[in-house]
Amino acid sequence: MSLLEALVLGLVQGLTEFLPISSTAHLRIVPALLGWQDPGAAYSAVIQLGTVGAVLLYFAKDIVRLTRAFVAGLVARRPFESPDSRLAWLIGLGTIPIGVCGLLFKKTIETSLRSLYVMSASLIVLALVLFVVERRAKQTRAIEDMTLLDGVWIGLWQALALIPGSSRSGTTLTGAFALGLTREAAARFSFLLSIPATTLAGVFELKHLLEAAERPSTLTLVVGTLVAFGSGLAAIWGLLRFLKTRSTLVFVVYRVALGAALIALLRAGVLQP
Repeated sequence: MSLLEALVLGLVQGLTEFLPISSTAHLRIVPALLGWQDPGAAYSAVIQLGTVGAVLLYFAKDIVRLTRAFVAGLVARRPFESPDSRLAWLIGLGTIPIGVCGLLFKKTIETSLRSLYVMSASLIVLALVLFVVERRAKQTRAIEDMTLLDGVWIGLWQALALIPGSSRSGTTLTGAFALGLTREAAARFSFLLSIPATTLAGVFELKHLLEAAERPSTLTLVVGTLVAFGSGLAAIWGLLRFLKTRSTLVFVVYRVALGAALIALLRAGVLQP
């Protein structure tokens, strides 16, 4: 992998990880269009650590507050009493489904599900689901109104993101809209919920990547991760600002158009599945 590839893939990872358009799909599609090799699920997961760093920095105050509330709740033996301690538990419970499914279906996710046909179908189908759910959602609830079952519900939606092309951000936003959360509340919870899952996935894959006989150089890993960090910060700021006044319609249209274009290119033989 060249430094140019690392720069481009890092930029793609950072911008698409938090927008509901699927970073996994774009990290598969962009190299295919440019004639580069598929970087693989492991490389994609490792440079996700850059976007994890972006979330940690952007929400640093929230994370410190939630951690303190979580510990205080355990010490006082009232773990769900305060809104902050309850939110910390929601994030923990919401991470369980994707962790379990990721371990059970790891081989399938990294092989057959990385087909461009699967990604194109996921892009289109789940975009339409997001569109329908958002249009019907009441969008009146705040994060403070969420219950433990709400956390599990959104966690189950997050597990769908293991299917390449689904978009972790897109599936969690869909689940949150279905519960009546406002767009801003849905986005904030989606970002916070991403931290445990993407951190664990990145660390897990980093270990395997470093042990592999053929692997990208340390320099390309570092460059890709740093670029993902910078572009990820921009994406978080931009999406939160965008969703204060606008719907996700532009992302729905983009996903459907991209999925349809992929199918056309595949059928024409321009791209290989």
